[in-house]
Amino acid sequence: MTDRLQRLTEALLEAAKRAGAEAADALAVEGTSLSIDIRRGALEQAERSEAIEMGLRVLIGGRQACVSVSDTSARTIEDVAERAVAMAREAPDDPYAGLADPSQIARDWDLAAFELCDPAAEPSARALEEDARAAEAGAMALAGIRQVEASAGYGLRRVFLAASNGFAGGYARSSRSTSAVAFTGEGTGMERDWAGESRIYQADMPDAAGIGALAAERALARAGARKPVTGTYPVLFDERIAQSLIGHLLSAINGASIARGSSWLRDALGQQVLPKGLSLIEDPHRPRISGSRPFDAEGLPTARRVIVENGILQGWTLDLATGRKLGMASTANAARGTTSTPSPATSNIDLTPGTATRKQLISQMGTGLLVTSLIGSTINPTTGDYSRGASGFWVEDGEITHPVNECTIAGNLRQMLTGMIAANDARDHLSTRVPSLLLEGMTLAGA
Repeated sequence: MTDRLQRLTEALLEAAKRAGAEAADALAVEGTSLSIDIRRGALEQAERSEAIEMGLRVLIGGRQACVSVSDTSARTIEDVAERAVAMAREAPDDPYAGLADPSQIARDWDLAAFELCDPAAEPSARALEEDARAAEAGAMALAGIRQVEASAGYGLRRVFLAASNGFAGGYARSSRSTSAVAFTGEGTGMERDWAGESRIYQADMPDAAGIGALAAERALARAGARKPVTGTYPVLFDERIAQSLIGHLLSAINGASIARGSSWLRDALGQQVLPKGLSLIEDPHRPRISGSRPFDAEGLPTARRVIVENGILQGWTLDLATGRKLGMASTANAARGTTSTPSPATSNIDLTPGTATRKQLISQMGTGLLVTSLIGSTINPTTGDYSRGASGFWVEDGEITHPVNECTIAGNLRQMLTGMIAANDARDHLSTRVPSLLLEGMTLAGA
């Protein structure tokens, strides 16, 4: 089927040239997804979708335009090219827009080494329903669980990118997932929590019943939650949500924000942004990992890179346009869909793990808050001021005493990140591997 996508991108490029484009790239995406939802023991929804979509970007000098379409007919391809060229002629001039030089593009890669697509057959709807029901049963087996919503799904996505600079390449990516949400209590005393797992290879999926049981254990642990006291306390971000902190750092070093001058880290290149001993690595070549890819959305070869080394910020996340604007080379981090031009985005991220276990950090923090869930956010992208709704567990003298909810945690990201302590509990199969993180002196607003 990749051959079909390749032919479609070639047809789009040829049509763009006939329509008057000076340069162009074309992206074709084909996807299949299947999902099953179980609620209160009954099959609530079974969905299957199959779709194909194409996106064409044309350039005339520094003017560019994108058009997407799901109709693959020859007439539509011609119309799309003509429409895109007409739009580009009216677009504002961008001196930084443009394709990669042919000398920059990826030409050789070992796609098999990435293991992005499971060779096993697509699972049947019945097999997915069995997974969802097993997750439900695993949760309902624990006393006190009143209701469970369980889901199982499978997806297969094929992409092919071609450009007038000579680049052409594509790959397929598969995924299988199971999740459960468990409820306990009633009325205003109702609590819920969830668990879920996803893998590229179906054989790597953990037991569905165990996923349900974990969701139930988490929900039951939240029963009787109350507001914590207001004050300044250490806060431990559980591994489940700790990656959100690193996500704020990654957003702040995104080339688009840096080029606009709107980032709280805009002047931090070469400065300390994490504690000494901690590094942040991007590795888009990890096998069987959802964020891996052999080339970026502009056809540049991807590679492992050090973002933060021993606490010191080493560079920005750049695509071609933001790199040109900043006078730097692209870091091969372009991402795009069929409806948009490329923009910078990271892939697989690793934060250096610490030596302490999560339990040891809980003991170390004394009295404070273990956060397991975040709700909403107020993040100032220019100053790094941070405020989020949170829930989790109160820790007293190094021991978890009771669940808490309806509180707000606040601080400044620059100070938060440079003073954190990492645990050693990051999960290997995740695209973003970040362990639990202990932060000192955050402001809590509760009762």
